[in-house]
Amino acid sequence: MPGKVYLVGAGPGDPELLTRKAWRVLQTADVVLHDDLVSQEILRALPLAAQVISVGKRCGAKGISQIEINELMVSLAQEGKSVARLKNGDPLLFGRAGEEMEALRQSGIEFEIIPGVTSALGAAASARISLTDRRHASRVVFVTAHRAGGTGLTNERHVAPDTTYVIYMPGNRNVALAEELQAAGIGAEIPCVVISRATTKDETILRTTVGKLAELPGAAAPSLVVVGSVVGMATGDATGMETEELSDEFREQILSLAMEHPIHNS
Repeated sequence: MPGKVYLVGAGPGDPELLTRKAWRVLQTADVVLHDDLVSQEILRALPLAAQVISVGKRCGAKGISQIEINELMVSLAQEGKSVARLKNGDPLLFGRAGEEMEALRQSGIEFEIIPGVTSALGAAASARISLTDRRHASRVVFVTAHRAGGTGLTNERHVAPDTTYVIYMPGNRNVALAEELQAAGIGAEIPCVVISRATTKDETILRTTVGKLAELPGAAAPSLVVVGSVVGMATGDATGMETEELSDEFREQILSLAMEHPIHNS
């Protein structure tokens, strides 16, 4: 009997943000094919019995191709294995899930999508930014700084002032992003924030403006940029160290329990 493939959202990095269904599938999968951007904290929580394979692709670095990933998923499922295709954030947002679902359909492989907390929401929560606010922003636009035909910003024109932009995968393109945002009509004075490795212990949050974005160094992946007046509403908002330390301690306890008591299907 052929196996089944699960396209699983890992969330932004904190293992506590995995859904219960994602957790159950990961604890019972025969094989886990994960992207490079999936956090080490989540990878450490995978059961020792699972075969864990990195199929990550980094911009500018040679690695496994998408076609090879598709073929690997199909061949493993045809061997009767339960395959978890683990993606950072949510599988259906900038995760090439469309190409993978097409390959699975064409091969007659059963598959299921398990949503995850997309990185935009995890990062906004960490930075205490409400992406919408009835006083300032009624629209949110998700774009990627890297796409097959170029950047996701070059076609943006006449942006409405009540728009919040969330730019995925900015890489080291801060100079170009600052130029493209201003070319789209977003003023140099508009606040923005670069959030790197959101919800993990290595998280960094750098606040600036569109005009000064070019002065910031490239952030460690995964990162994203939030642009809009709502960013300014969170300026000066600081989290207490006691809360951060408690969160880190609790996270380590969860990971320890995960290794000692993996969850199984009933």
